[in-house]
Amino acid sequence: MYLSKETKEEIFAKHGKGANDTGSAEGQIALFTYRINHLTEHLKQNRKDFNTERSLVKLVGKRRALLDYLTKKDIMRYRAIVKELGLRK
Repeated sequence: MYLSKETKEEIFAKHGKGANDTGSAEGQIALFTYRINHLTEHLKQNRKDFNTERSLVKLVGKRRALLDYLTKKDIMRYRAIVKELGLRK
């Protein structure tokens, strides 16, 4: 399995307020980014996997919605997470 319990806890510990803080916007965005990167690599090898492609598009939309929410709530938190994850080039 590509996403173990330890990996999830590590992501939330690094980007959230703690390992058990799974609800923060930063933690959710970091988890979505990890999953998006994994699905992108999968689609590079399996071009015709349309179910995975649909899942990827839905995940990108969810991440975008969370980033928009964070922009409206606290622009400094938004800028910090974008810089940390390298989302803008």
